[in-house]
Amino acid sequence: MSHDTPLISTLAIGLVLAFAFGTLATRLRLPPIAGYLLAGVAAGPFTPGFVADPELSKELTEIGVILLMFGVGLHFSIKDLLAVKRIAIPGAIVQIAAATLMGMGVSHFLGWGLGSGLVFGLSLSVASTVVLLRALEERQMVESRRGRIAVGWLIVEDLLMVLALVILPALAGPLGGDSGEEPGQSLGLELGLTALKVSAFIALMLLVGRRVIPWLLARVVRTGSRELFTLATLAIAMGIAYGSASLFGVSFALGAFFAGVVLNESELSHDAAENSLPLREAFAVLFFFSVGCLFDPEILLEQPLAVLATVAVIVLGKSIAATLIVLAYRRPLSVALTIAASLAQIGEFSFILASLGLSLKLLDQGAHDLILAAAIISIILNPLLFHGIDRLQPWMERREGRRLINTKGKHAPELDDEPEPIEQSGHLVLVGYGRVGRYICDRLDRQGPPLIVIADEPEHVTALRQQGFTAILGNATQDKVLSRAKLKEARALLLAIPNGFEAAEIARRARELAPDLHILARAHHDDEIRHLENHGVDEVIMGEREIAHGMFRYLGLERPGEHEAAPKGSAA
Repeated sequence: MSHDTPLISTLAIGLVLAFAFGTLATRLRLPPIAGYLLAGVAAGPFTPGFVADPELSKELTEIGVILLMFGVGLHFSIKDLLAVKRIAIPGAIVQIAAATLMGMGVSHFLGWGLGSGLVFGLSLSVASTVVLLRALEERQMVESRRGRIAVGWLIVEDLLMVLALVILPALAGPLGGDSGEEPGQSLGLELGLTALKVSAFIALMLLVGRRVIPWLLARVVRTGSRELFTLATLAIAMGIAYGSASLFGVSFALGAFFAGVVLNESELSHDAAENSLPLREAFAVLFFFSVGCLFDPEILLEQPLAVLATVAVIVLGKSIAATLIVLAYRRPLSVALTIAASLAQIGEFSFILASLGLSLKLLDQGAHDLILAAAIISIILNPLLFHGIDRLQPWMERREGRRLINTKGKHAPELDDEPEPIEQSGHLVLVGYGRVGRYICDRLDRQGPPLIVIADEPEHVTALRQQGFTAILGNATQDKVLSRAKLKEARALLLAIPNGFEAAEIARRARELAPDLHILARAHHDDEIRHLENHGVDEVIMGEREIAHGMFRYLGLERPGEHEAAPKGSAA
């Protein structure tokens, strides 16, 4: 058997290196994407050791783009966008315009043409959704006001970049690149043909795809085969992406995006997303790895000032622009700084645009390397920006706790920074005011022991106090916030937040402040249960286990005391 297998070697070495560098990045509290990119650099032709096959790397990049864009479409939510449309839509447009102009300014000083400057500026203007979501999830901010605005902002950026991917090939000729069209063809005709092709594809997807795809998946579900359902999901993503490029001249990225959008309307979209997630994540890793393979580190030595200027546009220029835009909409400083930090990096769309610019001959290899260098550096720096915001959080809480701004831009009633005094002991302390937290508050409203709720959103605190609850504005991972809840006199601490790692950190700190406190938390799986118990949680409630017990009780099959006697950490 021949061992000359470049595909297998590229996949095997790529995954191993990505795992090693990704693990190292995580240990250093950096986004794993930085590790994947550096793994690609280590396997690239510009560094010693193993060299990944360049042609295969490009093919893997294309597959990664298809699955990444399919995932973007699959999670696209027009509802989430409309909820923050007043700030997200104009804010994203103005920020992209400002960042593109700054990028074009840098390109002008480097002596590039208009087309190169435009692609370069667009590549610097869009942030990585993957990096953003990880940063928000680590801080349990995805469902917060700041998180919703940031995600909505990124949705608008992604949509604008999808539009750019459609228009750029038609503009390549006039901008000095190579569009692949016949010489002498007018710009108006090129744009008209492009618009016609894209419109035909979108019409086909909306009129036919939105009916056929859900119908097809429903038939597959009836077979009872999970693997066939997963295969159908991937076949839809890859098939539509390839068909859109072959029949309509539309990019793989746009085809995969609309496949995800159409599938998102199906009742089976959640199952499709869950079943295809492992493969999408694996090829997302290979996508970043393959992008790293194309990077030449020598640019850091040959053009350090150009790299520094590019990073400055991403980290400083975009952040300042975003901060001013958000403050102009009379949003609190904490929202402005969170949006600014969220946008102070570039990622997958930047790589897609840079590769497109390279193929259209609007960018040369040096400009491509400059974008990759700035991406790696900005992704590495991004956690430091969020850490700085975390350090400023107490000051912002004090500042915004007394002067909240509502959606109309007027001052809300003052919010006292200190909780109302509780004379008696035996109260409950609740951390988190999401779906579970609201349900607990509804059950305890006007009955049961006194309750103190710790929430990190001012509007939640205001709503709770209007309901008669004692509420503390702050992050429960901070000792001074927990101490204000009088844990030593409390009957129990209820951790209703969904993030198990953050809940474990809160439990650890609470145990230090009140060693005898009874702590309850929620979990999603057995490993999370063990992690919480190892950090001082007395009782962990897992939704699936409680559903099973509820079914047994309904059927009369549960023996008296069986539920209470279930061993800690058991999953059934």
